[in-house]
Amino acid sequence: MTMTKGERDQLLQLVKKRERVMKSKAQERSAALLAEFDAQSAKIHHWDDDAIWARAKEEAQKAIDDAKVVVAARCQELGIPAEFAPDLNMYWSGRGHNAVAERRAELRRAAKSRIDVIEKEAISKIEGMSLDAQTEIIAHGLESDAAKLFLETMPKIEHLMPSVEVTEIQSLVEAKRQQQKQLGYGYN
Repeated sequence: MTMTKGERDQLLQLVKKRERVMKSKAQERSAALLAEFDAQSAKIHHWDDDAIWARAKEEAQKAIDDAKVVVAARCQELGIPAEFAPDLNMYWSGRGHNAVAERRAELRRAAKSRIDVIEKEAISKIEGMSLDAQTEIIAHGLESDAAKLFLETMPKIEHLMPSVEVTEIQSLVEAKRQQQKQLGYGYN
């Protein structure tokens, strides 16, 4: 079954519009992913957010209170005035390393880099799907054998970028070593 020229034109317009919208959605998704990461890295975990944490904090506070009694008694034996006596305290750190702004900034930069890569991969896939759809639509309208042959012989990315073989890379590295050795750069 063949498509009319009008149908092909409408489908091509639709495919191009979908590509634009999907690219915009990829950018929106990147912004949302970064916002999610920021929320995760900035989250403060309170000791009373979890029953097990609350119990652990209570047990730790009891141990500190008991130790304070021992320290105070020893200070009294040693004649250390209360205002100069050492003290024990317990605190809850609700953010760990993420309490440090520099650490959060470092993590954010890493997350942004990763999200940028994800977005670029998504855009590449979107463009590839769009191209495939446009090619198929146009192919349905081709009538001459020459046009069909031309479409079939267009190079694919796999031909333009062949696989890399380990032996090939080893040969390149060895050749570079030999060249540098001849120039006296110290490779043994």
